[in-house]
Amino acid sequence: MGGGRKRRRRDGPDAPPVMHPRNRYAAAAPDFAALASLYPSFAPFVTVSGGGRASVDFTDFAATRELTRVLLLHDHGVNWWIPDGQLCPTVPNRSNYIHWIEDLLSSDLIPRMSNSSVTVRGFDIGTGANCIYPLLGASLLGWSFVGSDVTDVALEWAKRNVESNPHLAGLIEIRNANEAPCSSKSETVAEEAVSENIPEPVDSVVRAIAPIFVGVVKDSENFDFCMCNPPFFESMEEAGLNPKTSCAGTAEEMACPGGEQAFITHIIEDSVSFKNSFRWFTSMVGRKANLKLLASKVREAGASVVKTTEFVQGQTARWGLAWSFIAPRKNVIRSSTPGKVHHSFMLQGLRRGNGAFQVLKSAETFFCASNLSCKTDSLSFSIDVTLPDEQTQAATLDCDDLPGSVEDNSTKVHSIVTGASFRISVFEQMPGTLLIKGSLLNKSLSGTFTSLFSQLEETLKTEFVSKDR
Repeated sequence: MGGGRKRRRRDGPDAPPVMHPRNRYAAAAPDFAALASLYPSFAPFVTVSGGGRASVDFTDFAATRELTRVLLLHDHGVNWWIPDGQLCPTVPNRSNYIHWIEDLLSSDLIPRMSNSSVTVRGFDIGTGANCIYPLLGASLLGWSFVGSDVTDVALEWAKRNVESNPHLAGLIEIRNANEAPCSSKSETVAEEAVSENIPEPVDSVVRAIAPIFVGVVKDSENFDFCMCNPPFFESMEEAGLNPKTSCAGTAEEMACPGGEQAFITHIIEDSVSFKNSFRWFTSMVGRKANLKLLASKVREAGASVVKTTEFVQGQTARWGLAWSFIAPRKNVIRSSTPGKVHHSFMLQGLRRGNGAFQVLKSAETFFCASNLSCKTDSLSFSIDVTLPDEQTQAATLDCDDLPGSVEDNSTKVHSIVTGASFRISVFEQMPGTLLIKGSLLNKSLSGTFTSLFSQLEETLKTEFVSKDR
C-alpha cells in the first residue's frame, strides 16, 4: 500500500493478476497523509519524505494495527481493536477474499441450496481476535456469519469487536470450537472420509488439529460458504522469518503441525461429511506448491466443482481454493486454468541477502544479454520484455517447431525472438521464498516464451538457490 497513489491499471486478458476490481483499494491505495490529518492517533506512525510522499513502517506492529483500525473505521464504519501479539490483518488483502466469494455465490455454476435463506450465511474457520472476515462481509455486503475459534483471547476479543458494532452485531455469532462434543460423529466423519478415498493425513498430524465443523456446525444448519485464513507455517520459527512486516500472530493463528497443508486437508476431510451443509467450501492457501496438491485432494474427495484464484497485494501473492459437492448446473465445466499464457516457478531457500529486487535485476540482465529490450518497473517488481520488430515474423512462424530443450534453444535466442511479447513479475511469497511469474502478451510467440522462461528459471535457481536444497 502507498500514500494515496493511484494504482496503475494493467489491461489485457493476459496481464498479471491485480486486486479484485470491486476492492475499494484497487484504484488507489489509502492516503496515509489524509488519514493522519483526520485521525490524530494515526499521525505518529506516518512519515513524510522530502518529496512529500507519506509512508508507514510495516515492521512496527503498533503502526499496522492503527492503520487497520483507521481503515476499518474510515472506509467501512467498523469499530475495531486487538491486543498486542494477535494477528493483525491487512484490510485490502482480506477484502479480495470476500469479493471472490461474492463472485462464487453470484455465479450460476451451482444452484443455491433449496433451504437457504435470503441472507447469505458464511462460516469463518478460526475467526481470530480480529474477526476481520465477518466484520467485512457484514459491513460490505450485509452477510451473516458464524465465526469459530479455540483460544480464550481470540473468542473474547472477537466478541468485543462484534459488540462494538451494534449495527452489525445481529449478523455475527462467535462460537467456541473447544466446546464441540467428542461424540460418535467424529468417528462417522473419519469413516466417511475413508469411504470417499481421501488420502491419508499429512504425517498423521491432521487429527491433532482442533475441530473444524464437527460439533461446531449444528444439526440441520446450512451455510452458503465457509472461509479460512489457515495457519500457514509448521512452526513459529518459520513464521517469524519475514523482516519486512510485523503482523504479529499467536502460535494458534500462525502455525500448526504439518502447516497449512495439514490444516486444509482436515477441512477437506470434514467437508465430505458436511457436503450437504455448505454450498461452497473455501480456504486461502499461502504456497502455490500446496495449491495443486490440495486441489487434487479435493477432487479425490468427490467434489463436483473445484475453483482456484490468485490474490495479490503489493508483492505478496496468496491463492484461493474453493470446492463444492453440489451438482453443477452445466454439463461441461470449463477449467479455471487458462492456456499456456502464464508460466511460473518458485525460488525457495534464497541465500541470505538476496530478495525480490536482486532477482528482478538478475532477470533483467538475463534478457539484456540476449539482446532483448527490457523495461523494468521497480515499484511493481516487473519487467516488460520486448522482442526486436525485424525478428517478430520469424519467431511467429518458427515457434511451434522450437525444440523444448534449454540447451538446444540457448544458441537461438537472439536470432529468433522479438517484439513486445511478455512480462516477468516477482512476488514475495513468504520469507526466503519468491514466486516468479511470466505472462505472455503476444500469443503467437508461445514457443519462444516457454523456451526463454525455462532458461530464466535455470539461471535464477543456479544463482540464488542454495545447492543443499
